[in-house]
Amino acid sequence: MTEGLRILLVEDDPALAREIIRALEREHWPLDHARSLADAFEAVIRFPYRVILLDRTLPDGDGLGLVPAAKSRPSQPSIIFLTARDEIADRIEGLDAGADDYLVKPFALEELLARIRAACRRPMAGHAPDPIAVGRLSFDPATREVRIAHQPLALPRRELALLELLVRRSGRVVQRTHLDSELYGFDAEVSPNALETLVSRLRRRLDDAEAGVQLRTVRGVGYMIQPC
Repeated sequence: MTEGLRILLVEDDPALAREIIRALEREHWPLDHARSLADAFEAVIRFPYRVILLDRTLPDGDGLGLVPAAKSRPSQPSIIFLTARDEIADRIEGLDAGADDYLVKPFALEELLARIRAACRRPMAGHAPDPIAVGRLSFDPATREVRIAHQPLALPRRELALLELLVRRSGRVVQRTHLDSELYGFDAEVSPNALETLVSRLRRRLDDAEAGVQLRTVRGVGYMIQPC
């Protein structure tokens, strides 16, 4: 149900973010987390999102400023404000700026999930992004489908998330700190070598599928994927 429906959470409160992330992961929603307005701008420029969960009060500005940039993307996301600003004037301001929904803190996670489902049922404006090709591998950002020479390749959830992070930056090193944060988030039970193990499994799977790519380790920095 959630394939191709990637969500961006823009929230600087660690406790609230942790609750939302866990709730979304239980429902298998693909998710990115930005803790500042600057990080959110970078994410929106780099990746297509179906839904953006957006706090208004961020360390470096009002989340309202992200709306024009998000709505200018080829595939326009639905934007749901998550904010403690409960005045009618604040709600009107957010909706008039282009937001699609407005949820006042504190809120029930079940209601948030219902509003996300409703947003995903609405037609999406704009056009889907083109697939990304690396070697014989093709990754579709809209559906998150992986193909090797036109044949679908099924990957476990976390291996797919790792591949997506690498493919979107094909030919560039992705720092391991970024990968750890995106793949494991607040999971305190992750072993120290979890990322290395995950990379090894994905590398072996791509080699077995003859994907025509090299998943390189850049010692002390991170990992990168490139044609071979």
